[in-house]
Amino acid sequence: MARRLLLGCSPVGNALVERARKGNADLLAVTDDGGWASTLRDRNVATVEADPTNPAAYPDGATTVFVASDDPERNVAAARAARERYPGATLVAHAGTAATDERVATLESVADRVIDPVDAVADRVRHAIDVDDADPDESGGSAADEVGGPAADDDERPPRLLATLRDLSGPLLVVTHDNPDPDAIASAIGLARIAERVGVPADPCYGGAITHQENRAMVNLLDLSLRTFEEIDLDDYGGVALVDHSRAGINDSLPEGTPVDVVIDHHPPRGPVEGRFIDIRPEAGATGTLIEEYLSRLEIEPNRALATTLLYGIRIDTRDFTREVSVRDFEAAASLILRADVATLERVESPSMGPETFRVLATAIECRDVRDSAIASCVGEIADRDALAQASERLLGMEGIAVTFVYSYMDGVIYGSARARGTDRDVGELLRDALGGVGSAGGHVDMAGAQVPLGILEDVPAATDPSAAVEKFVSRRFFEAIEDPPSQPAEGVPTGDGAEFPD
Repeated sequence: MARRLLLGCSPVGNALVERARKGNADLLAVTDDGGWASTLRDRNVATVEADPTNPAAYPDGATTVFVASDDPERNVAAARAARERYPGATLVAHAGTAATDERVATLESVADRVIDPVDAVADRVRHAIDVDDADPDESGGSAADEVGGPAADDDERPPRLLATLRDLSGPLLVVTHDNPDPDAIASAIGLARIAERVGVPADPCYGGAITHQENRAMVNLLDLSLRTFEEIDLDDYGGVALVDHSRAGINDSLPEGTPVDVVIDHHPPRGPVEGRFIDIRPEAGATGTLIEEYLSRLEIEPNRALATTLLYGIRIDTRDFTREVSVRDFEAAASLILRADVATLERVESPSMGPETFRVLATAIECRDVRDSAIASCVGEIADRDALAQASERLLGMEGIAVTFVYSYMDGVIYGSARARGTDRDVGELLRDALGGVGSAGGHVDMAGAQVPLGILEDVPAATDPSAAVEKFVSRRFFEAIEDPPSQPAEGVPTGDGAEFPD
């Protein structure tokens, strides 16, 4: 049975299912557009070239149906046919190009969700009309206000954000978490663009390094401008914003306790969050989704590089719309893909792999410690910490494996990266339980990271190779945590540092 079915295709449909094509036999597309059929087949999507409104071309069963051509009338017909054929399926329908109110209403009566990027953008522009009437005195906020509280109203956020930015005494420094991923990079550049709209100069900035091959390719191919902490003087800025994390000095290069003006994040906070304007929405799959929403509501059109970066960041953080994804993520992607450089994205996703990554992967395979469905592997000293995430991801493809953990050390710190698939174990909680007490650890349900000071192993002489001691110390804690799983914390209750640690 095809678990997911695509009826018709368009840029919106392509955005919804693009990465599901890779190695997934449970996705089937039905389209009579020869160009899209060829494109989908090139991307390894099983495709039937037939009329998507004709149920005779449909498979025996489907649990999720995407109706996604650009023709509103055919989308209505396909949605009706799909609903009749699969009454229990989840049905998501694209309204199509220039859909009338009548056709949108008809789709809404049939589908579980209708995606109409044009109307969504128009609504956001209308919400932005009163932006200049905001009271600057109302620009303050707290984590309680912005995480699901009554003040977290979609209409209020854009004017309050702009009021906060206008009130700054100088340029804005937009700070990502250290060693930023695509979502953090995109969000920083997007927030800087918003600040510049109201005449506030802004610099996106990061600590650590951008070492992952795909992330470097993205920055280089799109010519993205970011500064490092070595290049800036904090005293030169009149305000600080945090994106994709929420506390100064926790997984970023700011001094702990640095006053913060703006926080925009999608990770649940693991402690008190301070800031004049705070927007933390754990229901979103990516921080870039929130940034796209601000751009749309404020009628700020992202240029091609920014649209491409935001789209890529959302795709990576939601694992191509298969992990912790929300309707807002789909809507943001549908809006961005109309401006994104898809050809450049394909180049970003196929970068060359450096020799260090191959070495780490080979060592991880050779030194693996397999216990039941879990693997832990110590790869010794490394020069590129991003290689750990790639090795952990690759090991997850081994038969019978549900949890992987690859760890190493460099520059006086033990680093680890974990992945999970097909298990009810939350690897973020797993690493917090194993290593949170001696370092920093955490992340998502299926991907997480950890950092532990190497100095905690006091019995290791400075002149010796600490690999054996690191392996003994980390492996014991990791497998003990698996055997004695922690209880799940209550929803919304902080459990310690680490929400900002998905590698």
